[in-house]
Amino acid sequence: MKVFKPYSLVYKVLILTIIIYISSLGHDHINSSFIKLIPDDFLFNASSQNEFSDIYLSKNVAEKVSRYLLETHYNHIKEDRKKEMTNREVEISDLQMKFFYKTFGKKPKDGWSMYISMHGGGQVEAEYNDQQWENQKTLYSIEEGVYLVPRAPTNTWDLWHQVHIDTFFHHIIQNVIVHLDVDPNKVYIMGYSAGGDGVYQLAPRMADRLAAAAMMAGHPNETSPLGLRNIGFTIHMGENDTPYSRNTVATDWKKQLSSLHKKDPKGYKHHVEIHQGMGHWLEGRDSVAIPWISEFIRNPFPKRVVWKQDDVTRIQFYWLGVKNPQSRSEIIANMKDQTIVIEKSDVQNLVLYFNDTMLNMDKKVLVEYNGEKLFYGNVERDLKTIATSIKRYADPHMIFYGSLEVKIPIDVGL
Repeated sequence: MKVFKPYSLVYKVLILTIIIYISSLGHDHINSSFIKLIPDDFLFNASSQNEFSDIYLSKNVAEKVSRYLLETHYNHIKEDRKKEMTNREVEISDLQMKFFYKTFGKKPKDGWSMYISMHGGGQVEAEYNDQQWENQKTLYSIEEGVYLVPRAPTNTWDLWHQVHIDTFFHHIIQNVIVHLDVDPNKVYIMGYSAGGDGVYQLAPRMADRLAAAAMMAGHPNETSPLGLRNIGFTIHMGENDTPYSRNTVATDWKKQLSSLHKKDPKGYKHHVEIHQGMGHWLEGRDSVAIPWISEFIRNPFPKRVVWKQDDVTRIQFYWLGVKNPQSRSEIIANMKDQTIVIEKSDVQNLVLYFNDTMLNMDKKVLVEYNGEKLFYGNVERDLKTIATSIKRYADPHMIFYGSLEVKIPIDVGL
């Protein structure tokens, strides 16, 4: 019996032939025989993904392959990260993030909500930050969901917005989706004092993973609120919390968010409360933030995306991507029906990600910038894009079927 070596030309042609045949049937006739042709290590083998990057899929096949690859990745996370959940500690590179969690209420049909709650502290001895972590474990209670309190990996003043925090939080969100059945559309972050600093910084740059965020008694430093367009954001601050001008900065952010919402009424939903007569300690008055943020549910595919890179950069934000991230760069894009309009871009080379929830991938897509047509045609569904998004997010609501690279004219937007 002839055995075809995985990734060989013959093997590739065989898969392509089967896919074309199944796609031509026009119904859900993909079976286990086809699924078994996908290599077991496909999600983690870049060369195999490149080999099959030009094999295009129908909608039905893409949906079924997505479910199969997602299940494969979930099984990997269940096995590979079981110890992390048991020990309640994640190690990445040479850093460790311990975490505590507790569940409240009854789990909804779609899965738990999750609240990541960041403790205060900062540039102090580890023992003091440890005590702040302990305090945070009981500082708030929720009606329903997973209340997760991480211990910052370092003891620096910026302990909640260093570059590794994003990586840890993405990792933990993946873990709880798989191990605890958390609903990825109901993930919230909150924090007090130095933890509030983290909320100011993390919420705009991780907004595509969040439904809403609550900032208590913190300071934003140099960050911008622009990335908050598609999530809820609330600020609670004491009127007399004067160190580092926290109170006046909170008032300034209220003005900025109000201005952004006025210009863009469907975005920048916010609530800012300056508590009269209060200092840095709000005596629990800030707890009203929790029911406020819990009303929000993430929209994974918003019609308008405002992406403002921070000093910590990312390669994807919602359905926008870049290959070479630039600190402080800004991209604004709008989606309506089959048309994508790039309103602004400080980056020349963009990647647009698509699926059939966003638009009809069987129809042509138009991409425009400054009145100029950058692309008009079909965006194909492919295995590589599906695998990349599953590995990147491990989120059933953030699976993209196809991608398109476009180049912004160099003499505009830069």
